[in-house]
Amino acid sequence: MGLEALLVFLLIGAVAGWLAGLVMAGGGFGLIGNIVVGILGALIAGWLLPRLGVSINVGGPIVNQIIHAFLGAIVLLFIVGIIRR
Repeated sequence: MGLEALLVFLLIGAVAGWLAGLVMAGGGFGLIGNIVVGILGALIAGWLLPRLGVSINVGGPIVNQIIHAFLGAIVLLFIVGIIRR
């Protein structure tokens, strides 16, 4: 993976984690936390969405990846919220 691809990967994770933090918990988790939540969300969505038959084709490839990671991050934060209770 080249440096540019790594930076895009981290940026997508940060944006998706930040958006999910706004929706689910009322705020972000800091830069590193947002990146981790976004990357884990992308992994969850990559596993879950095809099994549900969901395909995302909204905008360009980066927009699709952000939405994909965002949806997975929401699932992640929802599960973490249930476990914390």
